[in-house]
Amino acid sequence: MTIHVGEDEQGPWTVLHVRGELDLVSSPTVRRRVHDAVAGGRHDVVLDLAGVDFCDSSGVGVLIASRRLMRSCGGRLRLVLPARGALEGSHVNRVLAALGVRRLFDVYADAADAVDERARPLEVEYLAGQTASVPEQPSPTRRLTVPPLSA
Repeated sequence: MTIHVGEDEQGPWTVLHVRGELDLVSSPTVRRRVHDAVAGGRHDVVLDLAGVDFCDSSGVGVLIASRRLMRSCGGRLRLVLPARGALEGSHVNRVLAALGVRRLFDVYADAADAVDERARPLEVEYLAGQTASVPEQPSPTRRLTVPPLSA
């Protein structure tokens, strides 16, 4: 499957709408689009991944490299994952969580929230309401359960 990356500007934000599979073949396209935005003076980027059906380690590498690039130029990177997937369900979210890098990103339910300076990342809202039930340190007998990655 090929990848399609649409782009629009919303205030200071460049929103890149990514559709398809984010893998070894397609990830250079996303990397180039993020670099093009920065080269054009756009230092606030939203990667809308709601349309991404599959993401492998190359795709994750592009996300991490994009985060690093944005931080190096004083910019910001925000990710959009479907609302139902931001905490547990989308394929991209499960891959990021399984690799232990989900916490590196600010994730929003949709592009409108991602470009809204008043909106908070979904995880922050979730944790704010659940702090009493979140253990401060994991129990040594507790096992990590990773949900299966299904297409």
